[in-house]
Amino acid sequence: MVNKFHYLKGGSETYCFAVSEGLERMGHEVAWFSMEDAKNLPCRQSRYFVTAAEYNGKTSVVKKMRDGMVLIYNPEAKRKFQALCEAFRPEVIHLNLTHRQLTFSILDVPYLKEHAVPVVYTSHDYILVCPSYLMLDGEGRVCDDCLSGGFGPCIRKRCVKGSRAKSALAALEARFLRWHKSYDRIDRIIAPSAFMRDKLIEGGFDSDKVTFMQNFAKDEMLLRAKTDDDLTDRESPYLLFFGRLSREKGIDVLVQAFLRVAEQLPAWRLVIAGDGPERDAIGEMIASSPYGDRVELVGHLAGLDVQEYAKKATLTVASSRCRENMPYSVIESFAVGTPAIGTMIGGIPELVREGETGFDCDPDDVASLSEAIVRGIDFCQDVEAYHLMQRNCRSYVLEHCDQRQYMDALVTLYEELIELKRGTNG
Repeated sequence: MVNKFHYLKGGSETYCFAVSEGLERMGHEVAWFSMEDAKNLPCRQSRYFVTAAEYNGKTSVVKKMRDGMVLIYNPEAKRKFQALCEAFRPEVIHLNLTHRQLTFSILDVPYLKEHAVPVVYTSHDYILVCPSYLMLDGEGRVCDDCLSGGFGPCIRKRCVKGSRAKSALAALEARFLRWHKSYDRIDRIIAPSAFMRDKLIEGGFDSDKVTFMQNFAKDEMLLRAKTDDDLTDRESPYLLFFGRLSREKGIDVLVQAFLRVAEQLPAWRLVIAGDGPERDAIGEMIASSPYGDRVELVGHLAGLDVQEYAKKATLTVASSRCRENMPYSVIESFAVGTPAIGTMIGGIPELVREGETGFDCDPDDVASLSEAIVRGIDFCQDVEAYHLMQRNCRSYVLEHCDQRQYMDALVTLYEELIELKRGTNG
């Protein structure tokens, strides 16, 4: 299992650890390949982990260039991955967040070719077709300019953190991976949303190589989805956002939208659980509003704390302005019977369906989100209709997000690729 972070940083790590646990419960052995970090969880393979490489911060131009090249092709990662393969002797390689730090240099190790080991890649973002991985340009606008395979627009539009240098490095990496045919070494790409699958195919990947497999809910989430309890806090009702406080998540749009209608919703609060680069800006926005006391920043929450907030919320909000893949936050919300307001972008509309599992709105549009908030709250006053929507949300999780079904399908995919690869290699 390959992922550059070995601690619970975000959705990709949630996925990786859950898949690993599922495989081990089925009797399979799992080894990890990752990057060194003080926050890493204990791991038997940590001696093989790669030295952290970083391109941010103030360093000399020479060091920045040297580190930049390591972010494209990492000889240390290749060497250590070969050693890990020789020690563990894997039958399958499952890649997740691999670009930069780890790099696709690891697919050049002799072991994989000598032993005909198939490679599976779960696409958690759009980096296969977009150097900035979000499909947003430097101004935060949705952008398809690199789908044709030319990555000049990334540099011109400064798509990576508004920096021409970082955008140039990302574009160089994308060009190198195409030139080096690194992606040809991947036997199957898993796309967690139908939207992402379509975008990868539009970006040049063979349709036979890209499989849609929707993200699953862990077993404990499925157990919650099987209940019919309504734990909604009706004495002090609130909307809930939980996730990273970053611009692509549209947290600024959400706060503006709520403050815009706060006067006509005197009993309601907005609770924001998370942390990130936009926290200070959001704090200033709240402080400057006469309704700021109705917005609560509760900071980063983990596991059970998030669930407590989610099951008591009337609605959660997925306000992203970027093409979300298949956000775990919405699935977690549905599992506890809480409908969602979601922007109509990326994979979100595959989950949030107007009047059925929640309410939709246009991305990056304060007025549209404000209207969805009012519409959603008005709807939820009808307790019987709200209970039906809760059941729809739970049913969606039970029907589409069963972890055991996902794991069975994943292992079947592994086995098919192993047989195919060995047959092809004689």
